[in-house]
Amino acid sequence: MSKPVVLRLGAIKYAQEAWEELSKIAKVVTIDPSTTRSQFLALCQDPSSEVSKAQVISRTFASVQQTGRFDQELAKVLPSSVVAICHNGAGYDQIDTPFFKEKKIQVSNVPELVNDATADTHVFLLLGALRNFEYGHRLMLEGKWPSSGAAAGAPVGHDPAGKTVGVLGLGGIGRSIVERLQPFGFKKFIYHNRNRLSPELENGCEYVSFEELLKQSDVVSINIPLNPHTRHIIDEAAISKMKDGVVIVNTARGAVIDEAALIAALKSGKVRSAGMDVFEHEPQVPQELLDLPNVCAVPHMGTHTVETIKKMEEFVVENVKSVIESGKVLTIVPELKNEAWVNAVKPLV
Repeated sequence: MSKPVVLRLGAIKYAQEAWEELSKIAKVVTIDPSTTRSQFLALCQDPSSEVSKAQVISRTFASVQQTGRFDQELAKVLPSSVVAICHNGAGYDQIDTPFFKEKKIQVSNVPELVNDATADTHVFLLLGALRNFEYGHRLMLEGKWPSSGAAAGAPVGHDPAGKTVGVLGLGGIGRSIVERLQPFGFKKFIYHNRNRLSPELENGCEYVSFEELLKQSDVVSINIPLNPHTRHIIDEAAISKMKDGVVIVNTARGAVIDEAALIAALKSGKVRSAGMDVFEHEPQVPQELLDLPNVCAVPHMGTHTVETIKKMEEFVVENVKSVIESGKVLTIVPELKNEAWVNAVKPLV
């Protein structure tokens, strides 16, 4: 009996052992790193290619460079043998899920495992933005200390005490952020989700409407997925409803913020400072944004730790293995959870 074929898209950093173990029960195939989207689409339809025989696909965020987005065009040419796409990441906005739902292809992500590392990054950026640390850091590198006076001339920052943090998206990452921020002495935490959470998950946070969150927050903490409903949810109109001098922190996805509107607000002082790990068109970041000293930013480093990357990569393998042995992924994305066909799937071996 031949082994199920698993197409692995994207490089592996730390989960080599897990993949070697999987190769005992599956045939793992890869594509050349120089592959282009058009070449990949052709491979999907080429009967002589191993790609055309794939039953499970694993993919990384960076593999989009070889395949392009998992969109309608790709869904149409994907081999009919494919039953699951196992994505390495909590956010899966590179996959247009409805088109794969039509083909009864499961999509899984890696939730929870990213919570701690992302929350740590968020707290770093939030405190950095609140205290103007990036501003001072830049001035120090420019040799402005001590010539420009105290803190090399950086504006005086603010303490957490007395401030209200508005958490847009109190999911796993949002809750991990709140747990880390509570000891710093913020006045209160409010949050907005599509639906109110059960009290045990709120952890002392007060549920408010989106409008109230914008109005009340001294710090807006963004932790929502990117989808058609959340794209540019923080736009010029939303920013105009915020307090003057608000701090905005985003470690979710860049496009939930209208970057042009944010740049204008940072320049005018409406937004006093921002902490950013993600950008609307990353890895391209507007020079205008990079030049602003009131932006505390890192290049998408939220889960950039050995331990977290390894755990994520190994969990993807667990998802693939689960498909082979049970027919089902372990962590199907929310949009597909209630699909009847998911319960009718069969093991591949």
